[in-house]
Amino acid sequence: MSDTAAGTVAGSSGRILVAEDSLVIRTVVSEQLMDAGYDVVQAIDGEAALAQCAATRPDAILLDIEMPGLDGHQVLARLKQDEGLRDIPVVFLTGRTGTDEMVAGLREGAHDYLRKPFEPAELLARIGGAVRIKRLQDELRERNEELKYLSETDGLTGATNRRHIDGVLDRFSGTSRRHQEPYALVMFDIDHFKSVNDTEGHPGGDQVLRELVVRLRSIARDDDVVGRWGGEEFVIIAPRTTIEGAAVLAERARLVVAERSFAIGDHDIAVTVSAGCASGIGEYPASLVRRADQALYESKLQGRNRVTCSSPHDVIGHSSPQMMQ
Repeated sequence: MSDTAAGTVAGSSGRILVAEDSLVIRTVVSEQLMDAGYDVVQAIDGEAALAQCAATRPDAILLDIEMPGLDGHQVLARLKQDEGLRDIPVVFLTGRTGTDEMVAGLREGAHDYLRKPFEPAELLARIGGAVRIKRLQDELRERNEELKYLSETDGLTGATNRRHIDGVLDRFSGTSRRHQEPYALVMFDIDHFKSVNDTEGHPGGDQVLRELVVRLRSIARDDDVVGRWGGEEFVIIAPRTTIEGAAVLAERARLVVAERSFAIGDHDIAVTVSAGCASGIGEYPASLVRRADQALYESKLQGRNRVTCSSPHDVIGHSSPQMMQ
């Protein structure tokens, strides 16, 4: 087996990195693992072990303690400092019989120890335990990511939900206050949405809501957050954005909605949105929301399908609207 990375074999029990400077031991261990169905990659020293970990992301590492250059403890320390590699379980391989080093390694984060000489059954049992731990960790991480997504996402549209919007506003407000940079909120309301539901039914209305989020995201920047405020109301929260920038963003959103009809089943319908913008430096979210909502209300009073901006100097809710058509 060469020291280069090997592709994972279909049906493999897992990928194991064998990091051992002895060619004999490395070969014997690798053959035993491959006979048990594992995909094996090798490294002859500590630096090579770290490079193989980064390149192949093994499910477990059988790591000799005494190697030239970086020893096993130093390799383990480097792995624990890397967020992408720290969870790979390490089984130390050692010819020493004392317990002090074993205890020290476990405290440093090693998963297990294997003393030389060893029986094949013991090797497979310890490696098998390490691989099971890794898979449980991966499954738990995936479940946590799924739960986080579900807790932050509107189930119908995929936009950020109201609960998470509140947290984003708090975070952006704090960052704005610390760095004395403006942040902006644009609120959107679908014009005459009740008539869409009445004419097209709720499935048609739901399709409009989903397509609206797609279009809002198409004009939002990478750091902007598109969220569903509730019902047919949506927001874009934009960091480092003045009222002028918010107005440009809102107008781009208005146009991307109005200029192309929405497909509902076998026909198209025209959809427009009204928008209200507010921006402030370190302004509390409740105040920013109130001003954006007032500006949105003004857009609807003035005939809809337009953008209204709250005066940037007014941070207590008495807005002086400025309209864009």
